[in-house]
Amino acid sequence: MKKDKAGCDGKTCLLCRLSIKEWSPAVALHRKNFILNKGEMLFKEGDKVTGIYFIYEGRMKVHKHWGAEKELIVRFAQKGDIVGHRGMGGAEHLYPVSATALEPVKVCFIEMDFFQSSLKVNHDLLYELMLFYAQELQSSEKHMRNLAHMSVKGRMANALLLLQQKFGFNKDGFIDLSLSKQDLASYIGATYETTFRILNELIEERLVAVSGKSFTILNEAKLLRLTEIV
Repeated sequence: MKKDKAGCDGKTCLLCRLSIKEWSPAVALHRKNFILNKGEMLFKEGDKVTGIYFIYEGRMKVHKHWGAEKELIVRFAQKGDIVGHRGMGGAEHLYPVSATALEPVKVCFIEMDFFQSSLKVNHDLLYELMLFYAQELQSSEKHMRNLAHMSVKGRMANALLLLQQKFGFNKDGFIDLSLSKQDLASYIGATYETTFRILNELIEERLVAVSGKSFTILNEAKLLRLTEIV
């Protein structure tokens, strides 16, 4: 990770957008900008919490250990999203997850003390962060429920629908996120072999299409039916 001399536009992330005008000079003084290469880790599970990050450009995966050697992807983050917030308020002050760049990424780093001071001063920021935590808690609970009660095929259908909703489609008609089959497996909580087999089934049934690391949905209605838990 190296410093980004260009910095950011000062209006992309929650902190910049929702801070009062008088607080902007303090934000500009305290933020630090960095660049990560594809595959580079921003922080890893168990690292000491030093602050939080806002993504200015690029996409990242947030993941954690699952079992002995497996990885479970908790969420994907893109421009404007916050990462590192799961380390706030923890008794041990350690990050409970890792964050890794899926492509070249630019981030803004804010030390925790200053961010907490910002929450006390900027009420709109505090309210928006509260809503974000509530939404993420609901998403995490659904994710864990799906892992326990939904078939692998249903989890894959659900994952592709969620990725479509978050990232939309690119000019070629594919979900606008390049994703390896291993990362897809980690996102749905399945082995690579099972993921490969189920994906081929969806392709044969003409529900999805795949080109390399790109995916697109051909029949959204049928995919939705696969996500129903009986």
